[in-house]
Amino acid sequence: MAEKHEKHSKYNSTRDSRNKGRKRSRDDSKYNLSESKTPPLPIRHGHSIEELMKRRESIKEELKDIAKNGSKHNENSKKCKIEAKSSGQSKHERFTDIFQNTKSIKQMSFKDSSPDNVQDYSQLDSEDEESIIEQRRQQRKQLLEQLNATETKTELSVKHSDDSGQVNKEEEKINSPVELKSSKNITDMFSEEDFAPKKDSDIVTQDNSEVSLQLNDNWDDSEGYYNIKVGDIVDNNRYTIKSLLGQGVYANVVKAQDNSRGNSEIAIKIIRNNDLMYKTGLKEIKFLKEVNDADSENKYHCVRLLTHFMHKGHLCLVFEAMHMDLRCVLKKYGKNHGLNAKALTNYSRQLLLALRLLKKIGIIHADIKPDNILVNENKNILKLCDFGSAMKINDNEPTPYLVSRFYRAPEIILGIPYKHSVDVWSTACTIYEMATGRILFTGSSNNRMLKCFMDLKGRIPSRIIRKGKFKDQHFNYNNNFLMHKTDEFTGREKVVEVTNITVCRDLGKELKKSYKNATMCDEKRITQLKDLLDKMLALDENQRLSATDCLKHPFIQESIQK
Repeated sequence: MAEKHEKHSKYNSTRDSRNKGRKRSRDDSKYNLSESKTPPLPIRHGHSIEELMKRRESIKEELKDIAKNGSKHNENSKKCKIEAKSSGQSKHERFTDIFQNTKSIKQMSFKDSSPDNVQDYSQLDSEDEESIIEQRRQQRKQLLEQLNATETKTELSVKHSDDSGQVNKEEEKINSPVELKSSKNITDMFSEEDFAPKKDSDIVTQDNSEVSLQLNDNWDDSEGYYNIKVGDIVDNNRYTIKSLLGQGVYANVVKAQDNSRGNSEIAIKIIRNNDLMYKTGLKEIKFLKEVNDADSENKYHCVRLLTHFMHKGHLCLVFEAMHMDLRCVLKKYGKNHGLNAKALTNYSRQLLLALRLLKKIGIIHADIKPDNILVNENKNILKLCDFGSAMKINDNEPTPYLVSRFYRAPEIILGIPYKHSVDVWSTACTIYEMATGRILFTGSSNNRMLKCFMDLKGRIPSRIIRKGKFKDQHFNYNNNFLMHKTDEFTGREKVVEVTNITVCRDLGKELKKSYKNATMCDEKRITQLKDLLDKMLALDENQRLSATDCLKHPFIQESIQK
């Protein structure tokens, strides 16, 4: 019995020891699982846990010193790395230290991240050069944002670290050539931009004459137009710019006063600073001189060129002063209803006189439209201007984009050799616009313009189409019109053959809409105007009226007799 009891007690003790072992192994596995979430503390040769903790505290103290005085940081980081190398640290151990130090730096940067408290928190590892550069760039960006917000000019200091770990502070001073107007001009000298101005003592104020010698490029915008500044004096103090009148493809036009002639008003056309535009300006001067010489008494309504000069690389043409262009007159006095009968006939006659003069000396204007027609202050004299597209009758060659599209004759679109009749077509479109206040043809392309012509005048004769250099773009082998349309579903352009052309516009009815409660006299005038426009808008240029024939038409002659 005693033996059985002894065996039973041994069995229980053995089982308890096994259970304790199993419990201890389970506890150890739980401990290992929870501890595996963080990297184990590295075991260093010759360093105990207490020494590592002391070192960690010393690093914290160093980082606090860095926050107070960033200039000591690089020197301390060098010392840390030298100690690590002397103690036989592995690369993995140094990485662990840097990870812990970087984590503490981030915590500090969150607490003190305002631009006012920007410090030089460089990485401790010198191998991570890219992160150091990016961090310093962000610091400079914050400083610049602070400068822009307060609109003050401050001094920027840059810290450079040499190979020995010492920090050199150098002040980069750049003398600004002109006095800055606002702090928006401040840029970072080490970023992708050019440079940043420094202290107020480095800023030099210069007069306009000195600045102009150094900053000629600033006189132009990105497209080569002259930057207009009211009050500028040009051409050896002769002309003072008063205001901007307008801007076209070739130039700016400004109103100015002539200081040498009792402050009389003149207009200056400032050609874009571009080789092509310069050559175009020289050609315009040549044609204007020829026109003015042919009209020495100033009777035929072409604008007078007074002189020309160069200014800051721009060719400048000086003209007599006019009040506004015909486009502005139509918007102000004839929108949607046109000008009164007296102004219409007077302007039409003067415009035809200018065309007759141009034909006499063999010049095609090639850009007649309301924008290129000027009116004086009393609104009783009209003058043709802008000879930038003009050419001699023998110098022309087919081009589909000559003349502004709404005033472009069919022979230009088809590529047929053209003559003075293209100006007659453009003049007819302008007269219609003066009579109604609306544009006659509003096609969105050359192809759509041909469709507009046929809507008013009917099918273009095959004998005209066959002469065209560009006929294949708009007509097939049967001379049927190929209309370019946009598909409603796919949005792609498609070509539709149009075999039947029907006239869907009545010129007489459109002219009558501008005359409310028309009298018998008005009815007669409308009929005469319709006949004149029909003959000026003949699709065959050889059948189109000349400027001389137009001046003999009853619509012009009867108004003169009255």
